[in-house]
Amino acid sequence: MRATALLVSLAVVSLLPTAYAAANEPSAHALQTLNHQTRQLDRVHNVIVAYDGEIIHEFHQGGPGVASPTNIKSLSKTVLAAITGAAIEEGIIESVEQPMAALFGEHLPAGLDPRVKDITVAHLLAQQAGLERTSGSNYGAWVASANWVNDALSRPFVDEPGGRMLYSTGTSHLLSAALTHASGETTYALAQRLLGEPLNISIPPWLRDPQGIYFGGNDMQLSPRALIEVGELYRNDGMMEGQRILPEDWVEASWTPRGISQWTGDGYGFGWFITQLAETPTYYGRGYGGQALYVIPERAMTVVITSDPTPPSPGGQFQQRLNQLVEGLLGAY
Repeated sequence: MRATALLVSLAVVSLLPTAYAAANEPSAHALQTLNHQTRQLDRVHNVIVAYDGEIIHEFHQGGPGVASPTNIKSLSKTVLAAITGAAIEEGIIESVEQPMAALFGEHLPAGLDPRVKDITVAHLLAQQAGLERTSGSNYGAWVASANWVNDALSRPFVDEPGGRMLYSTGTSHLLSAALTHASGETTYALAQRLLGEPLNISIPPWLRDPQGIYFGGNDMQLSPRALIEVGELYRNDGMMEGQRILPEDWVEASWTPRGISQWTGDGYGFGWFITQLAETPTYYGRGYGGQALYVIPERAMTVVITSDPTPPSPGGQFQQRLNQLVEGLLGAY
């Protein structure tokens, strides 16, 4: 497997030699320190570290184990982005520039704002649909609605498609619906066929909306070890054991910032946040309660952290605590 480094201070950089990564394998002391620091965070269930394609460390302190499916909450958005990339490689979707409306076809409701037809797959992946958010204070009413897709599509535009990042699970759910209508398969079936089978991971069925569309962007169930494989797929530029699963340039496109998170200031691409930890380019997906997948190409590392996903939320600062765990690992020798 090869390590790909992209984006330093939100700029693309060239590939780094394998020898560089080899010089930075986490030491036994660094991993022991990681365990000690993790014990201070009671909510964390598991931490897994993979180096150069091999799992070198697993820590478990409660909840489902490293091989058991767990609710990854909004980290599902990162997995959904991988499914979308695999669907493009399969030819189900032409490209990220394809309009969402073309994928919906006759399933697109009538009477919508004309700007809905300007929303592309890229806008859905990058949370740039422009529609009012269904997350935050709007979430409860949205999931209580009779038709999640129609509700999300009928919300007022608060920006133009392709404008600022508006983090919204409703936007991701529209992507799940688009995949379903374009393929004639459920998002779950696509996940199994295009991602689960080639990566040899289990992706159990998860929640559906009232019309049977699998929830896009929340409540997927994957084990921490399965998430490592998703991260490794990206670390290896969409290839797994010589098979191309994601399109060429997909990872670079996914790790190119298209918007900025108003909460963290980190860049956001296609389902991935973009930051630096210990002065090292780092790409991560995150979910409610402390679910996180990190890929650090310069160090040939993938790290998964899963935590108790039940309310109440530990707050936004908890993600910073998880970032500090990874930062400590990267800075230790």
